[in-house]
Amino acid sequence: MTIETLSENKSFGGIQGVYKHTSSETGTDMTFAVYVPDCKAGTKMPVLWYLSGLTCTHANVMEKGEYRRFCAEHGIIFVAPDTSPRGEDVPDDDAYDFGKGAGFYLDATQEPWATNYRMRSYIESELPDVIAANFPVDMDRQGIMGHSMGGHGALTIALRNPGRFRSVSAFAPIASPMNCPWGDKGLPRYLGDDKQLWREYDAVALIEDGARLPDLLVDQGRADNFLEEQLKTPLLDQACSKAGIPATIRLQDGYDHSYFFISTFMGDHIAWAAERLNT
Repeated sequence: MTIETLSENKSFGGIQGVYKHTSSETGTDMTFAVYVPDCKAGTKMPVLWYLSGLTCTHANVMEKGEYRRFCAEHGIIFVAPDTSPRGEDVPDDDAYDFGKGAGFYLDATQEPWATNYRMRSYIESELPDVIAANFPVDMDRQGIMGHSMGGHGALTIALRNPGRFRSVSAFAPIASPMNCPWGDKGLPRYLGDDKQLWREYDAVALIEDGARLPDLLVDQGRADNFLEEQLKTPLLDQACSKAGIPATIRLQDGYDHSYFFISTFMGDHIAWAAERLNT
């Protein structure tokens, strides 16, 4: 559980840190960001996990997400991991949507990806233990959120772990990888041709198969150029409606897929989480 501190800066009274540790799941060093609001010694605070999208690292949301003021206000620790394993020996692909920066929060079963690309186990099991051992978190009060590929990760992780997360939300999530080009490319290369295995990494399929959330908040920009072909927001809306999952899915006029969009609605998502985590 040993971590190395790469940087720490005071912000809104708390500490924004970047840390590194050696991961047994990915077989690599992994870097992650944590914001800890100011608190009294011995205080345990709820934790909100943020999963980033394709091509991103922890730095994208840390530098552009504008979450610290809201986390300080509500007393929530914010954790932002990387999106894939990194390192010279880690297999990669020339395309932006596969390989490094595109781990899809799954455990790969196909070579050469299976050894390192174990982001599902890293996020679900290993990193929570690291965070619990090093930061003042109350692991009984967890929320999860994410953007794009990270929205896919947040939804599928929450659906596979019922009762673990009191709060679930997403910005422009990839709602159904089994029905979009990103998934058509990535799922067979990571997981092989058995589409039954793919269903564990598709929010719509998981809901169809009986998984449930207590409720859900999604913001999606209407001007997002990925909306129709890749994100498949209507499929998520339909699946939640059919399953009776209370889903607040908001289509925001004029907003695209960028962090200008995310930062605009970040306060809403943290307030949504706070209502569920601080009770």
